Amino acid sequence: MPDMRDAIGVLLAGGQGERLWPLTRDRAKPAVPFGALYRIIDITLSNCVNSGLHRVFVLTQYKALSLTRHVRAGWSPLMGLGEFIEVLPPQMRVSQQWYQGTADAVYQNIYSLGSERCKYAFILSGDHIYKMNYAKMLQQHIDAGAEVSVATIEVPAAEAARQFGVIETDKDWRIVGFEEKPAAPKTSPHKPTHCNASMGVYIFNTQLLIPTLLADSEDPKSSHDFGKDILPRIISKHRVFAYNFVDENSKESLYWRDVGTIDAYYEANMDLVSVSPVFNLYDKAWPLRTWQHQYPPAKFVFADADRMGIALDSIVAHGSILSGGRVQNSLLGYDVRVNSYSEITASLIYNHVNIGRHSRICRAIIDRHVSLPEHTEIGYDLEADKQRFHVTPSGIVVVVRQESLIEEPESQ
Repeated sequence: MPDMRDAIGVLLAGGQGERLWPLTRDRAKPAVPFGALYRIIDITLSNCVNSGLHRVFVLTQYKALSLTRHVRAGWSPLMGLGEFIEVLPPQMRVSQQWYQGTADAVYQNIYSLGSERCKYAFILSGDHIYKMNYAKMLQQHIDAGAEVSVATIEVPAAEAARQFGVIETDKDWRIVGFEEKPAAPKTSPHKPTHCNASMGVYIFNTQLLIPTLLADSEDPKSSHDFGKDILPRIISKHRVFAYNFVDENSKESLYWRDVGTIDAYYEANMDLVSVSPVFNLYDKAWPLRTWQHQYPPAKFVFADADRMGIALDSIVAHGSILSGGRVQNSLLGYDVRVNSYSEITASLIYNHVNIGRHSRICRAIIDRHVSLPEHTEIGYDLEADKQRFHVTPSGIVVVVRQESLIEEPESQ
């Protein structure tokens, strides 16, 4: 394996997350909870740590308070001498604007990047769910004599249409073309029924990245995006290769999810409570890390036939109490109380939620610090739910606090 001390990571975590509204009303998209214990950004940061990539800049922008606290409390203490996971808010050193695109975000932090001695720069996204050993990707990058490498995943051609940025390669995996969400995507020479979709993971030789960003910043026609602008511009001039995704998830099918919509996010979480989930949270060979709250163990009380504290096919985090309530196919975060005679089915319940007695919740996402009164019903009459809450076209009900004066309280 290559020496990962020669590399630095730049993790883009400033997305506004409009398609995840209202979950992103009070927090940045990478700070949205995932799998009861985690936040979405924890998946990519775990990939970094597990891969030996121990110098990472996290670029934030929108509503970043809770994200900054999370990284500071849970990730910074893991780093040793000369290592860091450091949050960088917009500094306006080379521009007077907010980040205009993914490439512009890196460009605006070009001084921080240049201050670190590194041959290679990983450009990563903070809002995807997958397991990848970045050291394997860097090894191929070096072996191929590449100047830029792009991680790709094989997707059936029918699914790729209008959904992904599609990479065209030759038989040696050198990139010869790129199209953003094409209607008729070009298939892979290695698997003619599939396309090579971009995963939004790049490796640049630093000596190429910096002048490329400088040139892009001076182009008034550019949208300053790696996929739309940088990649098409450099394909014909430089050695740009695709890295075919090697999944560390150890399952038959490859797992990479963009959880950018409520429906995709909900389905990714629901997978976790299936009997044999595709995405494995319990893999000791590739551990997922996060900041753990100091709460007592989960508790289940009352064993009466009609008043039983029970959770089936579910994940329940620390500090939660099922006091005579029934939970099935759901995920409960920290410090959740489900009171007597209540039923929760196929739902995501965030931290510090109280479910009143005799309530019924189905196919819902309940945001943190929500207290539902007794006899609340959500998910059974969608027309009524639409009068009070956000309801997706597929019928997932999202419940958030009625008012929010700050991003997220100190207790997370």
